[in-house]
Amino acid sequence: MSVLEIKDLKVSIDTDAGEKEILKGVDLTIKSGEIHAIMGPNGSGKSTLAYAIAGHPRYNVTGGTITLDGEDVLEMSVDERAKAGLFLAMQYPVEIPGVTVSNFLRTAKTAVSGEAPKIRQWVGDVREAMDALRMDPAFQERNVNEGFSGGEKKRNEILQMELLKPSFAVLDETDSGLDVDALRVVSEGVNRVHEANDLGVLLITHYTRILRYIEPDFVHVFVDGRVAERGGKDLAVRLEDEGYDRFLKAGV
Repeated sequence: MSVLEIKDLKVSIDTDAGEKEILKGVDLTIKSGEIHAIMGPNGSGKSTLAYAIAGHPRYNVTGGTITLDGEDVLEMSVDERAKAGLFLAMQYPVEIPGVTVSNFLRTAKTAVSGEAPKIRQWVGDVREAMDALRMDPAFQERNVNEGFSGGEKKRNEILQMELLKPSFAVLDETDSGLDVDALRVVSEGVNRVHEANDLGVLLITHYTRILRYIEPDFVHVFVDGRVAERGGKDLAVRLEDEGYDRFLKAGV
């Protein structure tokens, strides 16, 4: 069993007014096969956690640790984190002009696994994954995310996850901008990889609608850079009814 462990994590960003602290001491442990939902209002630090785990250079870790099976993640480069089994599905996937989806996927798979996949098997794997996500095979020859709709970009993120087979996936507001049909297809893709590979999932979201399709084992409420409350899926139901006002009014 693999374990991603975050202890007393503090993260800041540089602004025109100086350094601003976003995360103020976060503790979180995710084991293989577990699904953790991170919920909270805008500006509470949810996406900051995602990018700190992934190694985004804008986010400065000023305290605490992130380890994967005892190895110091913070000492790893971004590509080393991917090779170690970490995956980030971004809230706003970027366009990569001049790089086709097909070339991007095979290059990423080669980089993560250390060897190029065998062509015949790889072609079959890509076709099967695209079929399951209801993606037109013609997307393979399009440039990555260029001219893609919001739903197409998110399906492409899950396609990458399905083919790269990480140990842990951080899904940063994957439900953002999705219609009902796209949300169902994307959620089915996450569940499929979770079940097939014992994937550990850190699912960041504002809303409970995606949790109707991806059932969390644990729910953590972020407020002002800290975990204000923890619980099971019933906590998400309470948040749907009550919102975040009780945390904000209490000054948590």
